[in-house]
Amino acid sequence: MNELQLKYGCNPNQKPSRIYMEDGSDLPVTVLSGRPGYINFLDALNGWQLVSELKRETGLPAAASFKHVSPAGAAVGLPLTDTLRKIYWVDDMKKDLSPLACAYARARGADRMSSFGDFISLSDVCDADTASIIKREVSDGVIAPGYSPEALELLRQKKNGSYVVLQIDPAYIPAALEKKQVFGVTFEQGRQNLVIDDAFLSNIVSKNRNLPPEAIRDIKISLITLKYTQSNSVCFAKDGQAIGVGAGQQSRVHCTRLAGSKADNWYLRQCPKVLNLPFRNDLKRADRDNAIDVYIGEWAEDVLRDGAWQRIFREKPEPFSAEEKRAWLDTLTGVTLGSDAFFPFSDNIERAHKSGVLYVAEPGGSVRDDAVIEACDSYGMTMVFTGIRLFHH
Repeated sequence: MNELQLKYGCNPNQKPSRIYMEDGSDLPVTVLSGRPGYINFLDALNGWQLVSELKRETGLPAAASFKHVSPAGAAVGLPLTDTLRKIYWVDDMKKDLSPLACAYARARGADRMSSFGDFISLSDVCDADTASIIKREVSDGVIAPGYSPEALELLRQKKNGSYVVLQIDPAYIPAALEKKQVFGVTFEQGRQNLVIDDAFLSNIVSKNRNLPPEAIRDIKISLITLKYTQSNSVCFAKDGQAIGVGAGQQSRVHCTRLAGSKADNWYLRQCPKVLNLPFRNDLKRADRDNAIDVYIGEWAEDVLRDGAWQRIFREKPEPFSAEEKRAWLDTLTGVTLGSDAFFPFSDNIERAHKSGVLYVAEPGGSVRDDAVIEACDSYGMTMVFTGIRLFHH
């Protein structure tokens, strides 16, 4: 099939809408279920590139959770701890989830608020474990190179049969030049075919030159994630997954603050005080996510005041004080920070330190590189200058 008509473009008033191959060849994707939209395909095709690169560079199954053409989360298939199983809401499922299912649980769980209604990308054939997690979450669709019969049956039951399931040809290679139109003007550029491998991680500019294999893996995860994130962007990663993505900000430090706050929330959710919140048994997962986000944030009174807490909790929880939160966050360490462009000021490093960052990867090239390196040295961080910019628009 060379062409596919879509429901509409970015918005319902933008009709007609379609995707097609200009060269007359067949589309590399097949619709197995549902009726995909314009933004679904933007998320799907960006997400597929991300997870296929993660798989190639790490050798592990990978998953991404996309919203509005940026990843809310991305991860590789490492086993889940009991704590992660609980905060990702899969503790009621079997213990030995497949690596691909673990990858999606991590990608979805990094920032569950942002992932609500996501489009999923999977590097490997979707198995029943992964489909079982997807089936219970609020999601728009999924793209993968294939589906087991059981997985496809589960996904086709979702949304009364209207859930979008796409299959992509993993052998498809796009043309070297890409084009798009803005206001009737055609833009053309060479595709971003840069392979992010160990060669880009050799220029360590900090006094601390320690870069263990786990940090190298997480740097690759952060940089590959940024390669498909709307710029400016910054990504915090730890233990094989993105834990905070700051996308589309005009100021670099605002990217870092946004990504850092998401990383903080990811870690605060693991604090026993949050893990043991006495939720009502009839409260849905999405409502629990919302309540946790408020409880650990600045406006906790919105879920703790009389008349509010009774709708969420069996009993009123104690407040989570600023001092308690800071003490818990001070135990977070070993975090990696990737940036799609250089840090112009050391304030980014100061903010990163508050979220346990020990490893930093950025292009370098700022007139204030010395000050940024000095800030890293003051905290014992390892900084790598990659020499590559990863803007994506």
